[in-house]
Amino acid sequence: MANARNYKIGLVQMSMGPDPDANFAAALAHIREAARRGANVVCLPELFRTQYFCQREDLRLFDLAEAIPGPSTEKLAAVAREAGVAIVASLFERRAAGLYHNTAVTLDADGSMAGVYRKMHIPDDPLYYEKYYFAPGDLGFQAVDTSTATGIARIGTLVCWDQWYPEGARLTALQGAEVLFYPTAIGWHPAEKQEFGTAQYEAWQTIQRAHAIANGVYVAAVNRVGHENGDILGNRADGPGLEFWGGSFVADPFGRIVARAAHDAEEILIVEIDLALMEETRRNWPFLRDRRIDAYAGINRRFLDQRAIPG
Repeated sequence: MANARNYKIGLVQMSMGPDPDANFAAALAHIREAARRGANVVCLPELFRTQYFCQREDLRLFDLAEAIPGPSTEKLAAVAREAGVAIVASLFERRAAGLYHNTAVTLDADGSMAGVYRKMHIPDDPLYYEKYYFAPGDLGFQAVDTSTATGIARIGTLVCWDQWYPEGARLTALQGAEVLFYPTAIGWHPAEKQEFGTAQYEAWQTIQRAHAIANGVYVAAVNRVGHENGDILGNRADGPGLEFWGGSFVADPFGRIVARAAHDAEEILIVEIDLALMEETRRNWPFLRDRRIDAYAGINRRFLDQRAIPG
């Protein structure tokens, strides 16, 4: 069962240094390389312009944010047009004075803005102090169309902490997304790696493979790699930093890993999206058909506690 609309995606696993301009230039070079290798849609890691700055709370770091559209989207749009690829890029958005988001933009191959997604789930953990910087997204989950040489690629983008929530994956897939992209910045606390590192990475991979299976879609997790202290031109966080574990991967609609990057090196993964396989998988495992949409009313509540509340 052939499908002429098949297309290729590119995942850019990269490391970030202290100079945002150098990181941006490297990202553009990686996009061009992915396009040269046949990618139609290229995804960069979360907040790729800088090292992961949320390792501390620092008012000065809000100066890193920018408007969307703005300087970064203009440069990315130029490369999208030049290379003929759609681009998914995660940026620190300044929406208004005092209002900031962790935002992923999707630029079509002609440089136009195909979609804007603001990260919905915002973590607050040791060295991941994102609630200090980012307001929760308010644009909802969405799938958008991007152009390829063979037709339309319908993709959805969520961001990092979103990857642990099946609701976001489901709602994006229900809008017709064929690929769920997860630009990511996740790694090990050095003191925890020996005891918990393998289990943490496997849990991260397993939950996203489950999204692929439950929805019959491709899932593309795009992580950064390398040890970071959030160094921005010499302004860095105290302490041991984070070791970003790389391991970017693509899972097919049955959850099989079809490509995976190393834990300790930059890498570009190129994977063909086989829409015939997606159709075949959903025919044999018709989870969307058998969903009991009449029985899920409680999903929009925080917790279904049936116990009486004293007083």
